[in-house]
Amino acid sequence: MLESLLVPTAIVALAEIGDKTQLLALILAARFRKPWPIIAGIIAATLANHAAAGAVGAWVSSFFSETVLHWILAASFTATALWTLVPDKMDDDENSAARRFGPFVTTLIAFFLAEIGDKTQVATVMLAAQYPHLIMVILGTTLGMLIANVPVVLAGNFAAEKLPLTLIRRLAAAAFFVLAIVAVYSAMKTSGWV
Repeated sequence: MLESLLVPTAIVALAEIGDKTQLLALILAARFRKPWPIIAGIIAATLANHAAAGAVGAWVSSFFSETVLHWILAASFTATALWTLVPDKMDDDENSAARRFGPFVTTLIAFFLAEIGDKTQVATVMLAAQYPHLIMVILGTTLGMLIANVPVVLAGNFAAEKLPLTLIRRLAAAAFFVLAIVAVYSAMKTSGWV
């Protein structure tokens, strides 16, 4: 059960470095200068978004045999590894109404929307399909988001400018490739090839 928490935490924390939601956290911190409502908004948005993604992952896993699911996971982890290597850019229109709603509501809405279709949401779907403890996966992916974003909110520009984003993206991609290899091995093992 602990693996269902720790692996998603590590994967999402690494994948989130340099992601558009991390850039969003930086912009919100600079704009509002109120870290605690922003952090609360990140928690609420991530829990809601990743709960939905986790439910989809658990649901999808019920339609496939264990072998097919491992092959799908291997392909998905490989695609996510490649996607992780591409730096995200912040969309300007995500913050257009920020001042009107205040830091908590703005963060809640912006983070929820920014996570739709994002690599960390896709990772949550894949991890929920792979691990049997859905709640632990959701808590792990949310914790991973917080590990990556809270320092940015608290430290502002200093933290974002000092992190070796290229190296961290490469490490995250390597982690996804390792998960892809493990999924391929598991697929081969369940199909009797190993």
